[in-house]
Amino acid sequence: MVPVLSAFYFGSVEHYRLLAKHPKVILDVGEHYVRQSYRTRTRIVGPNGVQDLSVQVAHDHGSKMAMHSVGLSTVETWPQQHAHAIRSAYGKTPWGIHYIEAVEALITAPHQRLIDLDLASLRLCMKWLGLTTEVEVSETYVEVSGELFDLRTSFHPKRPLPPGVLAAPSYPQVFADRHGFSPRLSVIDLLCNCGPEAKRIVRA
Repeated sequence: MVPVLSAFYFGSVEHYRLLAKHPKVILDVGEHYVRQSYRTRTRIVGPNGVQDLSVQVAHDHGSKMAMHSVGLSTVETWPQQHAHAIRSAYGKTPWGIHYIEAVEALITAPHQRLIDLDLASLRLCMKWLGLTTEVEVSETYVEVSGELFDLRTSFHPKRPLPPGVLAAPSYPQVFADRHGFSPRLSVIDLLCNCGPEAKRIVRA
């Protein structure tokens, strides 16, 4: 089966476990943009607990837009806010020094579209995790049939994991002594806490 996914901003550890499990996935960027989803959201945990980081987009409110046409807002200072939150959360993790500067550079780069930011984060994290999954990007809406497995609406930060998506095993987290293990976090959390061991965890 080939999963059909929405694009995602850095993505959860479960996103990358899904990539590790399948030789090919399809990212549908011809689908309609949906707010408060992984398309614009990633979740970290810092000294004060779990925090959602949401990308601010520039779009016509009330109008349906294809994902590939959604622009990024240049009015708000969300890139700087995200970079500051990530450094605050992971600056003292065992491996943060190896990843944070590249993450900050990606977030604050002048991307024009949401999909450009999402795909840049995907490519960077796949490189760090050594994943060679073929990612087909479709700019037309994907009609699901045959060997395709539709995860576009069911794989959502506010819903239980859908069948076929494996939860990540627990791994060391810098604030676990304060908050316990926090599941379903951004892949940034896994990389900064575990470094090269993250490659094994996404394949476990």
